[in-house]
This record gives sequence, structure tokens and C-alpha cells, in this order.
Amino acid sequence: MSDEFEHKIETKADTIADAGSVTSGSTAGIDYVPAHERPDQELYHSHSWWTTYVFSQDAKYIGIQYAFTAIGTGLIGLVLSWMMRLQLAFPGLGILEPSAYYQFVTMHGMIMVIYLLTALFLGGFGNLLIPLMCGARDMAFPYVNMVSYWAFLLAVIILLASFFVPGGPTGAGWTLYPPQAITSGTPGSSAGIVLMLISLCVFVAGFTMGGLNYIITMLQSRARGMTLMRLPLTCWGIFTATVLALLAFPALLVGCIMMTLDSLLGTSFFMPAMISMGEHLSYDGGSPLLFQHLFWFFGHPEVYIIALPAFGIISDLISVHARKNIFGYRMMVWAIVGIGALSFFVWAHHMYVSGMTPWFGYFFATTTLIIAVPTAIKVYNWVLTLWRGNIQLTLPMLFSLAFIVTFVNGGLTGIFLGNVTVDVPLSDTYFVVAHFHMVMGIAPILVVFGAIYHWFPLITGRMLHEGMGKIHFWVTFLGSYAIYFPMHYQGFVGVPRRYFEIYDSPYIATSTLHLNVFITIAALIVGAAQLVFLFNLIYSARAGEKSEKNPWKANSLEWLTPEMP
Repeated sequence: MSDEFEHKIETKADTIADAGSVTSGSTAGIDYVPAHERPDQELYHSHSWWTTYVFSQDAKYIGIQYAFTAIGTGLIGLVLSWMMRLQLAFPGLGILEPSAYYQFVTMHGMIMVIYLLTALFLGGFGNLLIPLMCGARDMAFPYVNMVSYWAFLLAVIILLASFFVPGGPTGAGWTLYPPQAITSGTPGSSAGIVLMLISLCVFVAGFTMGGLNYIITMLQSRARGMTLMRLPLTCWGIFTATVLALLAFPALLVGCIMMTLDSLLGTSFFMPAMISMGEHLSYDGGSPLLFQHLFWFFGHPEVYIIALPAFGIISDLISVHARKNIFGYRMMVWAIVGIGALSFFVWAHHMYVSGMTPWFGYFFATTTLIIAVPTAIKVYNWVLTLWRGNIQLTLPMLFSLAFIVTFVNGGLTGIFLGNVTVDVPLSDTYFVVAHFHMVMGIAPILVVFGAIYHWFPLITGRMLHEGMGKIHFWVTFLGSYAIYFPMHYQGFVGVPRRYFEIYDSPYIATSTLHLNVFITIAALIVGAAQLVFLFNLIYSARAGEKSEKNPWKANSLEWLTPEMP
């Protein structure tokens, strides 16, 4: 053995001995910190009511702030949908003006997708669950976390302010396609569209702060022994969705900035040379299709920004309430990651009717069908987890089962729309409305309800009322099918979407006016069931039955913490 090698061994032994002498207490006041391990994070201590409940840096309070703000905004979107349905059911009454109808369509879509579901899954559940499930004491950067919420609240205020400006909110449709969005004939084409675009920019800026916080917390602030492959699938879903958002939101941000410049400064990023209402506009050389590419490069990953946290939450709920470990944990993790990666290669299936080259249509149809493979793996693993499990038909389990059924039904209709030859005739019909709401509306909302029923005892120490919960579940689940199954039929017979009045027409095979009345009544009943849910929340938080420390006998860290930090 060489002298150099022996010298290295002696030096290493001396270093270990020195470290041991420090840990034995020979050097008072100096704590030994093992390599690659961060010291314990200081907890945030509020000093007043304002710093506890308003300007809080505690992730749990910030999560609740996100949740209340998102749900409050979502209720506005729900009321807008009722007004649209009443107009469609009774077109002769003139409940809404044509301009108001299209403005409500636009605001309803944007509120529900961005300001309700995205904010609720990532901002609400992310802040509430990530530190507790990872074993972290708080988010890695609490102050930045607080600022991210206030940016979100500012974005909501700017969005809602568009209701009160001259011309009202934009009526360009929730996809905001130019040139329609900023030409003078469109409702809200002046201040309304600008406020919408500014609101989206502020939302993206706020989420970027929050999203980086989530990722750093899960990578750097986990408890000792909590490896990445031991993280709950809820954390994996939120982590992957956050990465998608950080990569996809810049496309939306750039599109919003460019359209704002087109609207205010007369640039021509998206505006071609055109004549509007007999006037030759000053625009020249822009490409409306460029905005469609930017929007859908964000828009399709946005589907999975909402879906992946839902997949993770459902996986954990099924595991707990079936009394079994999730089947194929590693397979589920890689399925989540695979779905996230593939989501960036399917965006143009929203643009089959834009006149793209058939070869591109073939490519995007293929990738759209490929992404169904990891999604199917998750469904198979959920079913195999349920197989021979000790299933407890609790309210969280009922909502989980309803989610699986609804998501599979919505996914099957997605196979139709992924195929170019089928999508083109169905693209502008109610079939797309039905598919989109089953996958992006009802399925995620069922997960939200299941998660609230599951973690409500952890947050409040009380159980939600079982009877009111079951009324809420059955009316919501069955009522959703009563709303959207008839819409599939309407699409097949050729009923067009985006019309504020629909009458019998020789271009529509059969009359569907009676279905619009039926759908509207079902929508109002489902909406009333949500009032039961809200009453249940308020009543149970104040006077509900007190729960055990771990009423579901779960074994994840958030339930096993002796005292919530």
C-alpha cells in the first residue's frame, strides 16, 4: 500500500474524530450539522390578527386564503353558467342580450379553468399539503409564498373589474382568439380585453413565485428519510403539474403581452391586414394562427396542470379508504411524469379545423392517442388497488369512485376528438362542450369535494355531516350526467355551440329544444346541491361532530404529526 494512500486514510480518520468530539459536546454552543442536511427551519410566528389571517406567511393559512378566493370566484362563474343556460332554455324571453351572452361565456370559461381549478389545486391544496406530507415545517420561502397569494388576489380583482368598465368584459370566447378579441365589433374589445390580459399576466407572475416555492420545498425541505420515491402521489401530482405550469405559462404570458400591444399600440403580432365594418384597419402582417399556437401550447398542458394533482389526490384517497397500498407505486409516479412530458406534444389537436397540413394532423392525432397509455395505466392501478381491498364507502371514497367513472367516460369521448376525421365535423358542436366539461369540469370538481371531505377533520378537528354529504354527492354526481350526456347527443345531431339562441333548423336532424330545458333544470338542481355543501362546511366547522386525531386510519405524515406545525 502506498504512503500517499495511507496518509489519506489517516487524514479521514482524524476528520471523523474531530467531528465526533464536536458532537460529544466538547465545544459548547456549536451544533453538529451532518453533511447535505439543512438545519431545522424557523417557524413563522405572527404578532397580530393581521399577520395571522391576512398577511400570513404560514403555508396553511395561505392555502386557506387561496381556497376561499378561488371558491368565491368560482361561485361567480357558476352564476354566469346559470344565466347562459336560462337563455338557451328559453330563447324567446330575451334573458340575455347577445353581447352579454358571449361575455358570460368568456368569463365563465376563464374563471373556472384558471382562477378556480388551477388556483385551488396548486395554490390551495399545494400550500396545505406539501409541507405536511413532505415533513417540512413550512414552505422554503414563506414571504415569497405570501406575495404569490396577493398577486393571485390582485389578478382576480383586475379580472372582475372588467365587469364595471365601459363595454363590459371581453366577449371573445375564453380562448381569446384574435382578430376577434380586439376588433371593435366584439363586446369588451377595448378596456375589457386589456383588463383580461393584464389579469392573466399578473396571475402568471404570482404563480411563478409560488410554483418555484413548491418545487424547492419538495426537493430541499423533506423530512429525513422521505426520499422522492416515498413521497405521496399527491405531492408527485402537484410537483409535476407545477413543472408543467412553469414551462407552459410563459407561452400564455408572451401571447397576452403581444395582444395587449396590438390592442393599445397598434402593433401587428396577431393582426393581419383586414377590413372591419367597411374600414381598412391599420394592421398588417400579423398571424392569428401564431396566437392559437401560443395559447394551446399553454392550453393543453393546462389540462394536466389540473388533472395531475387530481390523479395524485385520488390515488391517496383510494389507498386510504380501500385499506391497501396503492398498486404499482413506481409505475404511478412514472405515469404522472410521462403524462406531463407528453402533454407538450399534443396541443395542435385543438387546431385541426385551422387548415393545418394533414401530415401535422396525423402526427398530433398519434401523440394524442399515445398519451392515453400512461393515463390508462393509472386507471388500471386504481382498479387493482380496489380489487380485494377492504373498501370503506366513506364520502371521500364515493367521490373517488365517481371521479374514476366520470374521467373514463370523458376520456372515451376524447378518443373521438383526437382523430382528425371525426374531430372536424364535431369541432363546433355541443359534443366538444360535453367532453370538455366532463374531463375539465366535473371530474376535477369531484376530486375537490372528495379531498375536502377527507382532509376537513385535519384542518378543523371536526367531521362534515354525513347525511348532507350524501345528498350533496348523489345530486352532484347524477345531476352532472343529466347535464352533459344530453349534450353529447346534441353534438351528434349537429347542434352548434357558441350560439346564444338555438331554434329548430333544417340543418339539425331533430329538435333538441326540450333537451335545453331539461339540461337547464338539471344545472339549477346541481347548483342548489352546492348550497347544501356550503352550509355543511359552515355548520360542521362550528358545531360538527368532533373527529379523532386520525379518523381514516391513514399512514401519511400529515395525519401522524403529533402537533401540526
